Amino acid sequence: MKILIAGATGLIGRELVSQCLEDKISVNYLTTRKQKVESKEGYQGFYWNPEKGKIDLSAFDGVDAIINLSGASIAQRWTKKRRLAIVQSRLEAAELLYATLQKIPHTVSHYISASGISGYPSSNDHLYHESYEPLATTFLGDVVTQWEASADAFTSLGIKVTKVRTGIVLSEREGALPKLLKPIKMGFGSPLGSGEQWQSWIHECDIAGIYLFLLKNSLTGIFNAVSPNPVTNKKMVQILANHYNKSIWLPKVPEFMLRLLLGEMAAVILESQLVSSEKLIAAGYQFQFVNLEHAIEDLLEN
Repeated sequence: MKILIAGATGLIGRELVSQCLEDKISVNYLTTRKQKVESKEGYQGFYWNPEKGKIDLSAFDGVDAIINLSGASIAQRWTKKRRLAIVQSRLEAAELLYATLQKIPHTVSHYISASGISGYPSSNDHLYHESYEPLATTFLGDVVTQWEASADAFTSLGIKVTKVRTGIVLSEREGALPKLLKPIKMGFGSPLGSGEQWQSWIHECDIAGIYLFLLKNSLTGIFNAVSPNPVTNKKMVQILANHYNKSIWLPKVPEFMLRLLLGEMAAVILESQLVSSEKLIAAGYQFQFVNLEHAIEDLLEN
């Protein structure tokens, strides 16, 4: 099997590439930086520029499936320019892939797109399954709505479509975990906002494993990619503090302060999504990391 990955050099992409190569799945990948084009056994890079509509057509040669992980990070202050980049980077990538497949002979039969649990409305007591609708009317809810619609378009080409609503991906290298750990290591950790908001998390090995599982089993539709055991923000901070034998003695960081510091982006921290992974489990996926304590020990063992 050969797959094409957009976003292969990001947090999820790097782990996914590693698992694919270990499983003898050949990987073509797209990069917007020509200096990141590599060529080695089972791993071949190709240049593209979604903003300008440019793509190396050789990237599609012999490809059975496309996994699209590309999109600008939401972890920056949401200026007008950043909001536009968050939306356009996702739509332009999908639209270029779609338009290219429309006009060339190809062997692609499956399109798997990243998405986010931030599409669900914020709630401290509702357990969200994939069938829930409508999605939130917030900025991130609108991003998810457009993102998933761009994926659904591929069905018109006779291609199977899967959408992966991803939770907070935990990695020791980048993403949410290093940001959470910084004040805790210095002895200044505290819950954010009420601390009661749910954090539906996923270990980096499991999120990559889920993509591989969906690919190998040709599963379609929407899947929540979260651990079976979400925790509150307060619980997450406490588990991280316990790992470093630190005490949580400061008061909670009030919501107004977070909004003052981060602007609208504070929603990423303050919104609460309690999300179910029952559909994945019923399909046969076996999580490597079910409990946050185990995940943290694995990620921070060094």
